[in-house]
Amino acid sequence: MVSFRPPAISNRVLLAILAFVFAVTLVYVFFLTPPDNFPRGAVIMVPDGSAVAEVATLLANQHVVRSPKVLEYLIRWRGGLAVAGDYAFPEPESTVTIAARVARGEYDIAPIKLTIPEGTTTFDIAALIARLIPNFDTKDFIARAQPREGYLFPDTYYFQSTWDSERMIRVMEKQFWTATKPLAPLVAKSGRTQEQIVIMASLLEREAHTSETRRVIAGILWKRLDEGMPLQVDAAFAYFTNKNTFELSLKDLATSSPYNTYRYRGLPIGPIANPGLDALTAALTPIESDYWFYLSDRSGNLHYAVDFAAHKRNRAKYLP
Repeated sequence: MVSFRPPAISNRVLLAILAFVFAVTLVYVFFLTPPDNFPRGAVIMVPDGSAVAEVATLLANQHVVRSPKVLEYLIRWRGGLAVAGDYAFPEPESTVTIAARVARGEYDIAPIKLTIPEGTTTFDIAALIARLIPNFDTKDFIARAQPREGYLFPDTYYFQSTWDSERMIRVMEKQFWTATKPLAPLVAKSGRTQEQIVIMASLLEREAHTSETRRVIAGILWKRLDEGMPLQVDAAFAYFTNKNTFELSLKDLATSSPYNTYRYRGLPIGPIANPGLDALTAALTPIESDYWFYLSDRSGNLHYAVDFAAHKRNRAKYLP
């Protein structure tokens, strides 16, 4: 019986195999395993618009990976894009895992859902965020956001708890311009500035609650503005007195404030709230009428008048 004997492996082939195994092990240990000084518990922000090479260098400099070149290659291999955001690194991870996370935007941080209703102010938004994020710096948010009042678009957002005020504000502002882009032709035809439209829309947002009534009031207020009449919008007082229409006194009406539309003619110095798309559209599509005055009763119903005498009768009837 003839026995079969496998061919002998030469020393040269054996050395080649061992060299290959050693090289693979070396690559894995020195390029794919996490560094010894991996930043456990760190949260690292990948900025918007960052190139893959920039992200790889950032994470290497923060000791998340050993080799920026290897990370860059792996991210490109998985699609070629690095998703911006805040990434949490609670425990050491391999370069392969980190590349997959960055390519897919797996932050390992639960997002916070924030819904901003139409007509909220900077102060309202700060309070909403403070309910969701412990130790949120509301003073810093208000200081940064108030100059952009009117442009913090009401919508539902998903933020990360590590975001600072400025980053949140930028997202809201960006959404304003995105959402209102279809209105740009109407703004251009209106003969009004963007700021005037936003201020008017903020008044309409707080004064009325339906598209039609907002458009009717827009017609009245634009007409009064063009005629040089005081707008006399009660809702503006809530912005600097925290009082509603039915709480205002004669002293309040005489307050020296650039938001006092009884004492000063023209629009307020700035928006009194952050209007939604409906109020912005109403400001751009006013309904012409013979009315010059209006009031809201305690049930929220609006009553219009063609002259001051009729307006006084409405006040006596609906706001005794």
